[in-house]
Amino acid sequence: MHFTKKNWVWTVVLILTVICCAFILILHLKNWVSNSDNSLGIRSGFYNVEIPLNELDSVVLVERIPPMERLHGFSALEKEKGVFREFKDSLTDNKVHVFVDNIEQHKVKLVYKDSTYVYFNLKDSVQTLQLFQKLGGKIGALGAPN
Repeated sequence: MHFTKKNWVWTVVLILTVICCAFILILHLKNWVSNSDNSLGIRSGFYNVEIPLNELDSVVLVERIPPMERLHGFSALEKEKGVFREFKDSLTDNKVHVFVDNIEQHKVKLVYKDSTYVYFNLKDSVQTLQLFQKLGGKIGALGAPN
C-alpha cells in the first residue's frame, strides 16, 4: 500500500488565512467610537481617525454624503467606509474619511482643522443622535454646514 503524506504546512496556512480574514471582517462590521474629554476616536478595521475636540470647527447632521471620488475603501450593502476626495476640491487633495454603518440614516459631518471632513454614523440612529448632541455640546453651539 502506498500512503501519501499530506503537506500540513499548507493546511496551517489555509486555516490561518481564513481566521485572519474573519477577524478583519469582524473589525469592519461596525464603527468603534472612543469618546474622551479631549478627543474623539473613530475606528473601523484599517481605517482610523483621531479628532482633538479643541480643533473641532462644526458638527452638523446631514441626510446625504456629497458625491466623492473613492481613493480607497469599500461599499457593502448599507456600509460605506474609506478615504475619499471631494470632486469640487480635487486640486488641494483634501481627504475625507467616511465611516457610515447605515447609508439610509442621517450622518454626522465633523469639520476640524478648518477643512478636514469626517462623515460617520452608527448602526443605531439613537446612538448617532446622542453622540451628535454630545459633540455639539462640547463645542458650544452647533455649527452651520461648510
